[in-house]
Amino acid sequence: MGTATAFSPPAVSTTTKWLGFVAAVWIQCISGNNYTFSNYSDALKSLMHLTQVQLNNLSVAKDIGKAFGLLAGLASDRFPTWAILLIGSVEGLIGYGVQWLVVSQKIQPLPYWQMCVFLCMGGNSTTWMNTAVLVTCIRNFRTNRGPVSGILKGFVGLSTAIFTTLCSALFADDPAYFLVMLSLVPLVVCLTGIFFLRELPPTVAAAGNAEEVKYFGVFNVVAVLVALFLLVYGFVPSPGVLVSRVFVAVLLVMLASPLGIPVYTYFKGRLGAGNDVEGQRANEPLLGGGEKENESVAAVEEEALVEKRAPMVGEEHTITEVLKSVDFWILFVSFLCGVGTGLAVMNNMGQIGLALGYPDVSLFVSLTSIFGFFGRIISGTVSEFTIKRAATPRPLWNAASQLLMAVGYILMAMAVPGSLYIGSILVGICYGVRLAITVPTASELFGLKYYGLIYNILILNLPLGSFLFSGLLAGILYDMEATTTEGGGNTCVGGHCYRLVFIVMTGACIVGFFLDILLSFRTKTVYTKISISKKPKKSLSASSSR
Repeated sequence: MGTATAFSPPAVSTTTKWLGFVAAVWIQCISGNNYTFSNYSDALKSLMHLTQVQLNNLSVAKDIGKAFGLLAGLASDRFPTWAILLIGSVEGLIGYGVQWLVVSQKIQPLPYWQMCVFLCMGGNSTTWMNTAVLVTCIRNFRTNRGPVSGILKGFVGLSTAIFTTLCSALFADDPAYFLVMLSLVPLVVCLTGIFFLRELPPTVAAAGNAEEVKYFGVFNVVAVLVALFLLVYGFVPSPGVLVSRVFVAVLLVMLASPLGIPVYTYFKGRLGAGNDVEGQRANEPLLGGGEKENESVAAVEEEALVEKRAPMVGEEHTITEVLKSVDFWILFVSFLCGVGTGLAVMNNMGQIGLALGYPDVSLFVSLTSIFGFFGRIISGTVSEFTIKRAATPRPLWNAASQLLMAVGYILMAMAVPGSLYIGSILVGICYGVRLAITVPTASELFGLKYYGLIYNILILNLPLGSFLFSGLLAGILYDMEATTTEGGGNTCVGGHCYRLVFIVMTGACIVGFFLDILLSFRTKTVYTKISISKKPKKSLSASSSR
């Protein structure tokens, strides 16, 4: 009995790690509400009698909330994960709750500046959730950062479709009910995740690399099935009440199914502890040696930090050193070109759809979300595979996504029949690739020690890109083409409404493409080293003995 107790902690730690990852996936499923503005933006525009510039500036205020994500980044290095999640969920309850009061007309529309404040709070709430999840999970799965980023960012991409489709199934796309979901569901899920998501010691985080790949494969399969399920439902013509409720029930079961992994690891660990005590005892010196090795490596890294030379790319950086790095600013500006233009499409999808003759844009919002998921989850896994096999720099995948995104903007500028369908898919895929690739890239180039803050500095591109491409570019050019309506608003119908916007954003994507190519060349050595470190030790020793 005493022996079983002595060897149960490793099994429990592994189970805790995977249970935390399941909780992280659930949190990501509800933390993409910042991309759902198009689902209720038209209701705000009509209730508050806004011009397109004013409406777009509301969306900018929402994205400016991400600029205050720097607070979440600073807090992530000082406070436990549960505190970060609690702050984000309560802030979201307030931000989206007030918007619900306005859209449901339970209160009179607030002054414009006050609405900006509450949209900013709603946008900022997601930075706390995302920071808690990404920082904790990337530290817990250090050797598989690509799949972790792809899966977690993939479910963020699906969250828009999940919210949109659930609202459509349960409440017939009522924007007031939609805002109720945005305020309450994240609170409930985060309060649940508080009990399971936590950062584990490095020795636990580094263990079980071979099994991790298999388990991530299971998460990928579940995610793909959820995405396909959402996609199929989106094309069902006028589903009845029964069909809608069955859909909701099946969706919830699918999202709960990953719990099978921590349950499996728990019982597997318990059986292993009881049946292979001698094997575990034999491994104890190796584990102890690994801890000593990690400590010695950490000591070397600490000594390197105090040396006079600046850290090379691929080594641990302080925030000051990151901000002085040319590579960081190349990554920052290329990220702006991708996510900034993508946000302009997402924030303006309601008006883009109306201009092209689609009064209901929920399908396009879902398409962008679902294919954004495919972009995230595929690029995370594939980029990890190509690093191991061919030392391919991750930024090269960003470069490819920029070209494909430019094609999507050109198609939407042409405004031919079906172009909005294809454009929504391409923009979703490429936006997803940018997010999933940039997250692990930043950790690989500048280290994990200050990763929470580095991530949130990069995320400043979301409010900056929203302001430049959505608030200024799209808003001003749309109003130039629009006609004034009774009550003080305006509207525009036709392919010309956003043509120039799409042309300018195509140019921005081309700039981003060349920056990503440049960064790929500059980081080739780093990814060669990463590729070597990921090779099995046996193969390395065999090759060295020849």
